[in-house]
Amino acid sequence: MATILVAHGAWSAGWAWKKMRPLMRQRGHDLHTPTYTGIGERAHLASPEVNLETHITDVLNVLELEDLHDVVLIGHSYGGMVATGVADRAAGRLSQLVYLDAFVPRDGQSLLDLLPPDTASRMREVVKTTGDGWRVPPNPMPPDTPEADLAWAMPRRVMQPVKTFEERLRLTGAVEGLPRTYIYCTKTPPGDVFGQFARRAKSERGWRHFEIDSSHNPHITIPESFAALLDKIVGGR
Repeated sequence: MATILVAHGAWSAGWAWKKMRPLMRQRGHDLHTPTYTGIGERAHLASPEVNLETHITDVLNVLELEDLHDVVLIGHSYGGMVATGVADRAAGRLSQLVYLDAFVPRDGQSLLDLLPPDTASRMREVVKTTGDGWRVPPNPMPPDTPEADLAWAMPRRVMQPVKTFEERLRLTGAVEGLPRTYIYCTKTPPGDVFGQFARRAKSERGWRHFEIDSSHNPHITIPESFAALLDKIVGGR
C-alpha cells in the first residue's frame, strides 16, 4: 500500500480527485487530496495576499499534522510548483515525486516564468480586466472533456490569487535527491506548455517518464486508466 498526497492544479481543489479515491482504495492505496487556501471549499479564505508560499504551507501542514511518511507526492499542472516547494522542504517524508502534466520549476522561477511570454502577458491583463486586480479567472477545460464532467467541474472552479503564479520559488536542491516521475498527457492543445518538462524528464538523470493517452485531466476524464498507471508507478513497476 502506498500513501499518496496530491498537490492539485490551479482553480481546482480536492473535489477534482473524487473519482480517484475509490479506485485507489480498491488497489490498497491511501489517497489524500487537500485543498489550497482560497479555492474550492476554502474559497472564502481568498485574499490578494494568498501566494505560492501559502499553498506550499497548506500541503506541508497535511504532511506534518497527519504525520505522513514514505509519501508519494503528486503535483498536477500548477500543483507541480507546490509539490516542488513541498519536496524541497520535506524530502525526508517522501518516497518519490510524481508530476502529472505539471510545471517543474528550477530555483528562482515562478509559474509565469515558465509560460510563453504572450501567454503570461494575457494572464496579467485578464487579472486587471476581470479579476478585480488580484485574481486569475479559470482557463477553459480541454475540449474533449465530456459534457457531464464539464457540468460537474465548471461551477466548482473559481478564480485564483495571481500571487500564486507570480511568486518565485526558492529551492535548496533537496528535490534532486528524490526519485522523480513525469507523466505526460499526449492529447496536447496548441501551444503545449508541458512538453518542455516531459523532454527534460527524458534527458536528465533521476527521472522516469510515462505517457498517457489523455488530455490534461486524466483523473477526471479517464480515471480507471490513470489509476492503473498510478498503481504501476507507486509500486515501482
